Amino acid sequence: SLEDGAGGNTVDSYVPHVVGGVKYTQGWGSVSATAAYDSVWEEWAGKARLDVNATSELSLWAMVNYGSDKHVDTNSFKNWDGNWAVFGGGTYKFNDKTSFNAQLSYDEGKTFAVAANVAYTVVPGFTVIGEVDYFNASDSDFHVSDDGIGAVLRFQRDF
Repeated sequence: SLEDGAGGNTVDSYVPHVVGGVKYTQGWGSVSATAAYDSVWEEWAGKARLDVNATSELSLWAMVNYGSDKHVDTNSFKNWDGNWAVFGGGTYKFNDKTSFNAQLSYDEGKTFAVAANVAYTVVPGFTVIGEVDYFNASDSDFHVSDDGIGAVLRFQRDF
């Protein structure tokens, strides 16, 4: 895609932001990769992801991200500290209506995060999701030490 951006990241020359991706899918899972060029900051970012259907109930995924600039505020396509970040997670389906999801992440800026939720489909197209999140950011070149916990209750209607 060719994008114009928004706010302070709106394209200010004749060169648009460029985003592209590829994906290969089979019964076992998929492999995908995306890349983006931010023409305002002249920086790029990319990610590669592997999804595996371990069983009919359990699916796992892992993703590595890399960006050309270490700072979050100079690349609209990179929202992690440092050049690299790694992510991993999975979903376990208890039945057709209920699933448990978890995700872990860590980046070069020494930020670790975990998110876990339970999703329950009340009726087709209407899901209630309860989630708990935690992060810990150690002292680094990007920030001082900090941590936090949060929770979200989401009511999602799909049409």
